[in-house]
Amino acid sequence: MPKNLLAAWIKLFLLAFIWGSSFILIKKGLIGLSPQEVGSLRIVSASLLLLPSALMRLKKVPKGRMVYLMASGFLGSLIPAFLFAVAQTQLESAITGVLNGLTPILTILMALFIFRQKQTSKVYLGIAIGFVGTVILVTSGEGSFSGINSYALLVILGTFCYASNLNLIKAKLDKIHPITVTSISLMLVGPIAIVYLLGFTNFIKNIHYVEAAPLSTLYICILGILGTAIALIIFNKILQMTDPLFASSVTYIIPVVAIIWGIIDGEKIHLIQYMGMAAIGLGVYIANTNRASYKKKGSSQ
Repeated sequence: MPKNLLAAWIKLFLLAFIWGSSFILIKKGLIGLSPQEVGSLRIVSASLLLLPSALMRLKKVPKGRMVYLMASGFLGSLIPAFLFAVAQTQLESAITGVLNGLTPILTILMALFIFRQKQTSKVYLGIAIGFVGTVILVTSGEGSFSGINSYALLVILGTFCYASNLNLIKAKLDKIHPITVTSISLMLVGPIAIVYLLGFTNFIKNIHYVEAAPLSTLYICILGILGTAIALIIFNKILQMTDPLFASSVTYIIPVVAIIWGIIDGEKIHLIQYMGMAAIGLGVYIANTNRASYKKKGSSQ
């Protein structure tokens, strides 16, 4: 643990605040923008901010890794940005934030089935509890079809993309610095987001004629800049100061921040949904604190 433990905790809570605030920012962005505009603008703002870093680090990427960086851009950024934006047209931001907390469980499941990584019995217990909580949230609330909330399923699909990206990075990009991975992967998908935003949405028209559009645009730009670029820098600093186990504890704080924002914004959450969220939090905690650890490897670039 670091000598200055207080500084590490301050950075951890700052990171949790930034990532936990992502869902309320998406909600505010949807007031004046369409889900498609929100998703593409989020990627555009993040990719433009990190473009100088990407260009400086481009020559350091080993040959044959670009295809994996492109895949990382799609799985870790582009696809989830659209899925979360569409989902939050019908889901409260607090519920979305908690469902996003399933990412560690899905990451563990993929490592188990794809990479055959053995786990302890407590990990399976955590996964089971998290699954029960997920079922509760997916089968409750509005936007359901035949008892299934399809918008909640979009969030789960987004977390599946995040989990796939984490396993992809571990398997194919583990020796490349996280900032290099993030900046270049965003650089590769950024043009797609720009073309879609300017050519296939009414963003330019809406920014001039829709009253709420300028403020919503500001919210999403803040999300792209803080939630991607600045958060990444903070996360890497925490890793340098401490260890992966300490840094991963941010997973437990993010849903709390999302719930607090939801309450402040007057969101209506039913008792059964609180029970589902609590089960997911407990499941993630049990599974993530008892999982088999990866052998730590050095990184370059």
